[in-house]
Amino acid sequence: MRIKNRWLLGIGVTLLWITATSSVAMGQAAHVRWDIVSVATGPPLPGGIASARAQNCSKITLTGSGTFVAPAGGGGTSSGVTGGGTWETFSATAPCTCSSTATGTSTGSGTYVVTGLVRWDEKGTFPALPDSAVGGLAILRVQFSDGSRGVLVVSCHSPSGSDPAIFEGITVSKSFVDYWNREAPSGAPFVDANRTLFHIE
Repeated sequence: MRIKNRWLLGIGVTLLWITATSSVAMGQAAHVRWDIVSVATGPPLPGGIASARAQNCSKITLTGSGTFVAPAGGGGTSSGVTGGGTWETFSATAPCTCSSTATGTSTGSGTYVVTGLVRWDEKGTFPALPDSAVGGLAILRVQFSDGSRGVLVVSCHSPSGSDPAIFEGITVSKSFVDYWNREAPSGAPFVDANRTLFHIE
């Protein structure tokens, strides 16, 4: 009888330890919202556009927003995601630079959904915005409406505690094409393109 009671007590303690450990781990997970933002009228709001170019200067432009749950510590993948947006591709233009805003002929368009998180790293804050606004880098798996798959990289350079190596904007892969050369946001105020933002929820 004593052996049985000790065995049951041991199981109870183990279950309590597992529950407590899981709660702590869950509490450390980051719940993050990402947005390609518009600054056309002032403070950043969802609804902006962002673009990137491929090796031959062809271009992709996205809208989008969503959420993800990132495992504690930034490592590891997650299927806890929502969101997506629209995409449109354009033929090549010249010159091909990250500051170029030239747009060629439309070659396709549709919608996309986010299917998973590859990685999230937070870096920096926005003193002029609510405390939940942060900079960082999110790598997301996406599915396009034409059946192709790819990866969306959302990068946000915050003004406080950031790093000059962090860019502002997006890069995208779509099937075998990598739109690796992001278009930079304009230095002029209220220009509505190539800006992103994260919020810790």
